[in-house]
Amino acid sequence: MTAPRSSVPPSVPVADAPPESASASESAASSRGLKDGAVGTGDLVFFVVAAAAPLTVMAGVAPLAIGMAGRAAPLGYLLSGLLLIVFAAGFTAMSRFVRNAGAFYAYIGRGLGLPTGAGSAYVALFAYNAIEVGLLAAFGWFTEAGFEDLTGAYVPWWVWALGGLVVIGALGYLKVTLSAKVLGVALVLEVLVLLVFEAGVLAHGGGPQGLDPGTFSPAHLGESGVGGMFVLAIGAFVGFEATAIYAEEARQPARTVPRATYIAVAFLALFYTFTVWMIINAYGADRAQAVANGDDGADMVFSATERFAGAWAADSMHVLIITSAFAATLAFHNGAARYFYALGREGLLPARLGTVSARTRAPATAVVTQSAVALAVIVVTVLAGADPYSVTFLWSSGSGILGVMLMQALAALAVHGFFRGNRRAMPFWRVAVAPLLACAGLAVMIVLVCANLDLLTGASTGVNVALIAPLPLLFVAGVAVALRIRRRDPAAYERLTTVDTERV
Repeated sequence: MTAPRSSVPPSVPVADAPPESASASESAASSRGLKDGAVGTGDLVFFVVAAAAPLTVMAGVAPLAIGMAGRAAPLGYLLSGLLLIVFAAGFTAMSRFVRNAGAFYAYIGRGLGLPTGAGSAYVALFAYNAIEVGLLAAFGWFTEAGFEDLTGAYVPWWVWALGGLVVIGALGYLKVTLSAKVLGVALVLEVLVLLVFEAGVLAHGGGPQGLDPGTFSPAHLGESGVGGMFVLAIGAFVGFEATAIYAEEARQPARTVPRATYIAVAFLALFYTFTVWMIINAYGADRAQAVANGDDGADMVFSATERFAGAWAADSMHVLIITSAFAATLAFHNGAARYFYALGREGLLPARLGTVSARTRAPATAVVTQSAVALAVIVVTVLAGADPYSVTFLWSSGSGILGVMLMQALAALAVHGFFRGNRRAMPFWRVAVAPLLACAGLAVMIVLVCANLDLLTGASTGVNVALIAPLPLLFVAGVAVALRIRRRDPAAYERLTTVDTERV
C-alpha cells in the first residue's frame, strides 16, 4: 500500500493558451487548472442529488422495486442509504487529504497502490460514461412521449437526445457554476412535485389501509424478491460520491466536500424511504405489490398522484420527469468529463484531455470528448434500431451502476489502507471500522447485483455477462498502463495521483 506523498503538481496546460516556462509564478500556474473556489456546499449537493434523479428513480424505478419486494421496499432504500452513510464516513475523511478531479482513481491509488488506482480510473471512467449516455437516451425517450402527449406531434427520441446533448455540452463548456444553477432549479421542481404527492396521501390519511408503519418491520426482508430489490435501491444513490470530483473547484473543500456528501446521502435516504412508503400506503400494503406487477405498474406513481393531489400534479410530474432525466445527464456528463480531464492531466490518457478553457476554466477538451462519446452511442442505437430505454438506458445503467459500486468498495478499502500506513488525527471508527464495514456491505450488494442483473437489464445471461466483462478488462488495462509508465518514466509514475491542489 502506498503512503500519500507531498504534491508537487506539474503545470496544467490551458486550451488555446501558449505554454509557460517552468519558472512561471505559482499564481500563474494555479490559474491554469480548474477554477478554484467556484463551487460551494449547495452547488455540490445539487450536482450529486440531481445526478441521482429523485423523480426518475421514484416514478420510473420504485414501482419495479415494490413489484419485487412488496412492503419490504421502503426498508430496502433505508438500509441502502445507511450503508452508504457508513461508506461516506471514511470517504469524506480521506477527502481532507486527497483532492483530485479523478476522485476514485486518486483515493484508490493513494490507499491501495498506483497500479490499482490506474485500473480503477479506467473502470470509473467507463462507468460514468455508461450512466451518462444511458440517461441521455432515457431523456430522449421521456421527451418523445411527453411532447406527443401534450401536443399530438411526434418527434423521434433521438432528435430530443441530440438537442439535449448540444445544451449539455454547452453547459459543460461554460463555467461550472452555471451547471449548478440549472441543476438546482430542476432538482427543486422535481422534489416539490413529489412532496405534493406525499402531502396529498397524508392529507387523506393514507390509502385503503391508512398509514401502515408495519412495512418497516425487518421480518419483511426475508421475503422473496428482496435481493433483486437491492439492485434498484443501491443504484438509486449512484452519483453521490461525485462530491469528491469537484474538490479542486470547491470553496474550503475540507468542510465543503464532507458536508455536501452527508447532506446528499442523508436527504436521499430519507426522501426515497418516505416516498416509497407513501406509494405503498396510497394503494395499501396488501395491494401495492400486485399493482406494481400489473399492466399499469409503470404509471403507478402518476396514477396515485392524480388521485391524491389532482390531475395538474400528475401532468406536472410527466413534464418534470423529463427535466429530471436532463439534470441527471448533465450531472454525470460533468463528472465523466472531469475523469477524462484528470486522467489526461496525469498521462493515463492523451495529455490534450488535461487542458482547460482559458476563459471559463472548464475542462474544455474533456467536455468535447465526452460529448463525442455520447453522440456515438446515440448514433449506434439509431442505426441498430435498438430501444433507447430498454436497451441503451437499462443495459448501460447495469454496467455503470456495477462499476461505481466496485469503485466504492475499493475506495472503502483504500481509506483503511491510507490511514493505516499514515497516522492522522482522525477517529479510529471513521478510518478503520466504517470503511471495512462499508466494504463488506458493498461486496454483498455487488454479489446481489451480479446475481440479479437481469432484473435491471431484462436481458439474457449472455448479454449480462457481456455488460459486466468490460469492468475487469478495463481494470487490467489500467494496471498495465501504470506498470508501463513505471518502467519507462519512473518520475512520471511517482507523480500519479499527486496532481491535485492539496488544500487543507
